Amino acid sequence: MALQGNLQDFSITQLLNLINLAKKSGALLVRNNAASARVQFRNGEMVYAQMDEEAHNLPHILFKANKITDNQLRSLQNRSGSMGEKELGLLIVNAGNLSQQDIVESLRSHFSNVVRGLFAWEDGQFKFDDTQEHSGDHIPVSISVDNLVIEGSRLVHEVEQLKLEIPDLNMALAFAERPGIDLKKFSLSVDEWRVVSYINPKNTINQIAKASKNNNNQIRRIVFSLLEAGIVRMVRPAGAPTQLDGLESAFPGVERSEQKTLVTRLIDRIRSI
Repeated sequence: MALQGNLQDFSITQLLNLINLAKKSGALLVRNNAASARVQFRNGEMVYAQMDEEAHNLPHILFKANKITDNQLRSLQNRSGSMGEKELGLLIVNAGNLSQQDIVESLRSHFSNVVRGLFAWEDGQFKFDDTQEHSGDHIPVSISVDNLVIEGSRLVHEVEQLKLEIPDLNMALAFAERPGIDLKKFSLSVDEWRVVSYINPKNTINQIAKASKNNNNQIRRIVFSLLEAGIVRMVRPAGAPTQLDGLESAFPGVERSEQKTLVTRLIDRIRSI
């Protein structure tokens, strides 16, 4: 199956679903301006996933999963040398540090998280190469992508909703004069605090996203939570026109008296709902 294109036209969720339904074997290669990833499949199931910017050898994966300590990580790195993944895994199991199940579950979790990271990619290039086989030296792991497809579909729906709530990232944020919550009882995550530190009517949401190292989906999610909590409000950036377009723009070609009548009808309709 020769398949390549842009993620704007074909999402990661759609690619996973297609590979799964067709029970294909091969490598899905994805890249954008910041990173690249490789996801390997056998008969439609995922067997390996790697993001190029992350350490992906077995000791690092086990350490990230809190299965081994920092000292054990250094020891395994020093002893591994030219050992393959299967041989290293056998060494860990024979040493009594972890069970085979611990290692397999850690790999499953790591590979799944790599794919979850791809769900946030809004653009990039992809290519599925069915001639690339998975190395036989890796510990055999097989992961059904059904749940990941469902999870990805939910995320896509959430992103579309957030785009409707916050369509323009060139708007700015200002603190609400009267927050709708008791700030003493409200706790923010580290990411939310980082965004809050940049809130200023002079800074657009787009600028805050870049400064806080959040992608468009992440910044929309954080801003929406702050808006919903009543902590901030959206404003036009300082220096931009202070007034929104008036009735002439909303009802082009309609006389002003008729414009006011239309607005009055809309207000009455809203009040009656």
